[in-house]
Amino acid sequence: MTPIKIRALFAQLAELDPAPQTELEYDTPYQLLVAVVLSAQATDKGVNLATRRLFPAAPTPQAMVKLGLEGVTEYIRTIGLFRTKAKNVVALSKMLIEQHGGEVPNDREALQALPGVGRKTANVVLNVVFGEPTIAVDTHIFRVANRTGLAPGKTPEAVEAKLAKCVPAEYKLHAHHWLILHGRYTCIARKPKCPECAVRPLCAYKSKTAGEPL
Repeated sequence: MTPIKIRALFAQLAELDPAPQTELEYDTPYQLLVAVVLSAQATDKGVNLATRRLFPAAPTPQAMVKLGLEGVTEYIRTIGLFRTKAKNVVALSKMLIEQHGGEVPNDREALQALPGVGRKTANVVLNVVFGEPTIAVDTHIFRVANRTGLAPGKTPEAVEAKLAKCVPAEYKLHAHHWLILHGRYTCIARKPKCPECAVRPLCAYKSKTAGEPL
């Protein structure tokens, strides 16, 4: 996709949704961090159902540690990989208390040192909480970037690197959410909704139908 088309694509997405937001529910940076850790291989809807019960019981790292592994496990049992995630949530909460005064650090290296936090999770936190123009490449963004020709790559890391170079500066802050929401609701995996797609004229996907998979 040419730079002119890339700018036009983001301009169109921005016109439709000027200030996109994460669909994960949270009140504090800590709660967002926990929600993103829980969202791995799970839907935002499923995570929100669990955290609506979990966060009132444990809204802070201190409360989460006090709740303990068994307590956290019971609250998130409906989420995939809940045992591992419960262990990570308790462990990262302890580390935040011991190393960061209970606060979420504004530092990639420090974030990725927390249990259960990889590059994608760190990118989400840095973007949403601290306003950094990071792009967390999940399955939706990976699909959109490759299917449209925006930033094709064989790995999430490759796609992230290309997006970092090609997304115009004025659109980088919200690029993550525009692309993930586009992939979640329009450029879906099995039956992309091409006829109703706002950026269809710019897209390189050859089979622009409502029914053909990638």
